[in-house]
Amino acid sequence: MTNPNLLDILTEAELRALSGQGAVKSFPKQTVIVSEGDETDSLYVILSGRVKVFLADESGKEIVLGTQGPGEYFGEMVLDGGPRSASVATLERSRFIVIPKRKAREFLCGQPEFAVRLIEKLIRRCRVLTASVKNLALMDVYGRVARLLLELAEEDRGEFVIREKLTQADVASRVGASREMVSRILKDLALGGYISAKHKRITIHKVPPPHW
Repeated sequence: MTNPNLLDILTEAELRALSGQGAVKSFPKQTVIVSEGDETDSLYVILSGRVKVFLADESGKEIVLGTQGPGEYFGEMVLDGGPRSASVATLERSRFIVIPKRKAREFLCGQPEFAVRLIEKLIRRCRVLTASVKNLALMDVYGRVARLLLELAEEDRGEFVIREKLTQADVASRVGASREMVSRILKDLALGGYISAKHKRITIHKVPPPHW
């Protein structure tokens, strides 16, 4: 039960260095910052707020690939010049450093340590996506929900807490299932004493069984 995003948070020195490479912009809640298929022209560093990275079909059905917060960044695929591979939208009012592609390339060339960290982040992302494909293909909905809860949980005074506020719809969009199915699973886990939820924050009291 660890948060892999901690590995991707920029240091204060990196934030200071990057702040001089672009302009600071603010966006309100529920604003789409980049859309899948758009031209890749900027790297975004999150100063405040949270965003979700997602894919959507023509009917508007979404699957959320992950969320990011202060000190993290997205748009690193700016390096290959290809189109955006996913969409990103704000979950709350957010501020970013928006760095043009040319400036991002120049910064990486002059900061080899950061360039290595970026490569490591992309490798971790590939591993996560590979695991997600495996889960969708081989794991039932209950297994995907249980795995997601464990992946998001962080230790807090002897308990494991998911700090991110999650609705049933949020969980459903991340595991590729219906909200109704997720609702039944969460209810069963709560009745079994595995989890409790208050104000959209979930606490894990004991590790859910691998199968239900």
